[in-house]
Amino acid sequence: MALIVQKYGGTSVGTIERIQAVAEKVAAVRNRGDQVVVVVSAMSGETNRLISLAKAIEEHPSNREMDVLVSTGEQVTIALLSMALHKIGCPAKSYTGGQVHILTDSAYSKARIQDIDDIKVRSDLESGCVVVVAGFQGIDEQGSITTLGRGGSDTTAVALAAALKADECQIFTDVDGVYTTDPRVEPKARRMSKISFEEMLEMASLGSKVLQIRAVEFAGKYNVPLRVLSSFEEGEGTLITFEDKGMEDAKISGIAFNRDEAKLTILGVPDQPGVAYQILGPISAANIEVDMIIQNIGQDETTDFTFTVHRNDYDKAVSILNDVATSLGAREVIGDNAIVKISLVGVGMRSHAGIASSMFQALSKEGINIRMISTSEIKISVVVDEKYLELGVRALHEAFDLAAEPVKIG
Repeated sequence: MALIVQKYGGTSVGTIERIQAVAEKVAAVRNRGDQVVVVVSAMSGETNRLISLAKAIEEHPSNREMDVLVSTGEQVTIALLSMALHKIGCPAKSYTGGQVHILTDSAYSKARIQDIDDIKVRSDLESGCVVVVAGFQGIDEQGSITTLGRGGSDTTAVALAAALKADECQIFTDVDGVYTTDPRVEPKARRMSKISFEEMLEMASLGSKVLQIRAVEFAGKYNVPLRVLSSFEEGEGTLITFEDKGMEDAKISGIAFNRDEAKLTILGVPDQPGVAYQILGPISAANIEVDMIIQNIGQDETTDFTFTVHRNDYDKAVSILNDVATSLGAREVIGDNAIVKISLVGVGMRSHAGIASSMFQALSKEGINIRMISTSEIKISVVVDEKYLELGVRALHEAFDLAAEPVKIG
């Protein structure tokens, strides 16, 4: 007997018919003798509907009351799925995050899980029930409802799997696994059978939307095997696990990209200690996250300082940087919000030389100019003009032969 935690996203439970289809899949797992915990999101579009209701009353409602409101979406889904399971003869019990005591901090709308009381869940599983838990939510020490942020149901599922020491956590979504890149950009993209936690974490942080970053972090920390599967078609999906000798011997595992980038440069800044803090301190104070940073030293004891932010923060960052430029006596502030970031990811970079030069050569052949470069142990990222995104991804996919089935080792 295995203990399986399954998570179904909003599109997977978007209609009554889809909820009934999920019930059939869950019942099949239980009927083969396994214990099953199911974590569900709100029905597709429901969270946005609830947010619009709140906005109709108040443009900036309190975060606490917003959490009370949006958490009701998952409550609807757990009840409907439990009813669907009962209808086909499969015993089930539904629980909100608070009822199974998913304890979080009090950071409303972006809370973090601190503890889970698994006693109720284990008791129900032992009695033969399927346990259906609302994702995306918990309670803080004061008993207030909290939510974990968009995509938080993934984190709920992984956290429950960790607490229960589940054999596997299966994330069912509208794709059938993790691909070498987005198939909508590169039709030759290949589904990977296996990828390491480290690689998946980089892919998620760099723009891949398959899994929430915090869910991958949690899975890696507590060694929870993750599998990404399709809700709508059968298949083995992609297993996310620790790197081992039997992993695919690939230099590069995948290509991630992010369209939400914007670049700012402050020119002619005095080259002196503390200048980086004087520039980025006000940016950080405005709760604007900085991604890539480049500093160039000029010949006249000045420096040019360039960094990227999320495109939504571009206008605010420009305004702040203009004030900083005035106080520092800098020459000019320039910016560009029509850029994208393309990244190569792969643990194979540790043992294969020449990845960066091959990347730059492939982009050069297509006439794509690189604006910024950032590297880490298993990642190389470049910033290019937005118009070159699809061309750049396809060129790199071909250059590193990612469409081909990898050679197996071990």
